[in-house]
Amino acid sequence: MIDAARPKVLEFFAGIGLARMGLEAAGFRVAWANDYELDKKAMYSAQFPASPDHVFALGDISAVKAADLPRDASLAWASSPCADLSLAGSRAGLGGAQSGTFWHFIRLLRGLGGDRPEVVALENVIGLATSHGGDDLTAAIGAFNDLGYSADVLAIDARRFVPQSRPRLFVVGARNPPEDAPEPNCELRPDWLRWVHGDNTLRTHRAALPAPPPPKLAGLGDIVEDLSPSDDRWWNRDRTEAFVGSLSPTQRERVDALRRAPGVRHRTAYRRTRGGVATWEVRADDIAGCLRTARGGSSKQAVVRLGDNRLRARWMTPRECARLMGAGDYDLSAARDNQALFGFGDAVAVPVVAWLAEHYLMPLVKGGTAAARTPA
Repeated sequence: MIDAARPKVLEFFAGIGLARMGLEAAGFRVAWANDYELDKKAMYSAQFPASPDHVFALGDISAVKAADLPRDASLAWASSPCADLSLAGSRAGLGGAQSGTFWHFIRLLRGLGGDRPEVVALENVIGLATSHGGDDLTAAIGAFNDLGYSADVLAIDARRFVPQSRPRLFVVGARNPPEDAPEPNCELRPDWLRWVHGDNTLRTHRAALPAPPPPKLAGLGDIVEDLSPSDDRWWNRDRTEAFVGSLSPTQRERVDALRRAPGVRHRTAYRRTRGGVATWEVRADDIAGCLRTARGGSSKQAVVRLGDNRLRARWMTPRECARLMGAGDYDLSAARDNQALFGFGDAVAVPVVAWLAEHYLMPLVKGGTAAARTPA
């Protein structure tokens, strides 16, 4: 049965649906979603069985028309592609072939006319704030302004909720913005982001929000799957020795100390290419590095188990990736390993979305709707 009391959401660039999980945990109802990748749609459909109150439009966003969208949505969420904005990408910005799909999101909002949602939210990498010297973020905010939205900009690291370093930028647009907070929240609006609110050419606001949880300093061991020593996912002796042999002297010293210590600890590692030679780098802390789209070996993370004079290593499993994204119970029954790794690496962490939705988006929707219904 459709719950009409739950504000309706349009989910653009839906991926495998982690934004939906966070939004619905906070009381929203995603009624329409779009993505163009078949593998992501397959995972989305496994996690969210078909229902009469939800439409998934599979295909390129350029082919979507405003007439295809529900007209009574309260929120439009967009996790637009980051490849051209990431520090590890081409830095082509919002003019790039992938990140430029943001402009189709704007096109569709414009096409909704007076039926535009009360609130819009854009999620992307923090590179959006510096791409082309800040011009891309300025252009994005200006586009929201042209549609009648004031904009707020926040930086939130998933590390505040899960043991994974994953900083992301969020632009929240409101047709009826709240009053500015008397003081900026430095945890959400760091110094490098405050220029946005000082730009007089932009219409912005700065909502009063609670402090998010402090960053996690540990917790990787809590998400690691307990695999038997005989599990064939552990690398064999030759591969493990090659892994250790590629470490720099500093890394080797740190890893050896952890290996000799009593008890068990876990670390994550990335494979890098230095001077044409493949090497491994092991994180010094007890959290994971940022999950990435697994298009190659350098994008995949390994798990290293250390202690009691033993060292084992293997690739991170899809279930561990799910847990690092706050989606530990995600349905992986029909997903191939690389399909799952790619899906989670290209997603937004569930608890970050849930926190933002609970403390900002839902109050904004309810407050904005009330303001819209109050006679002038």
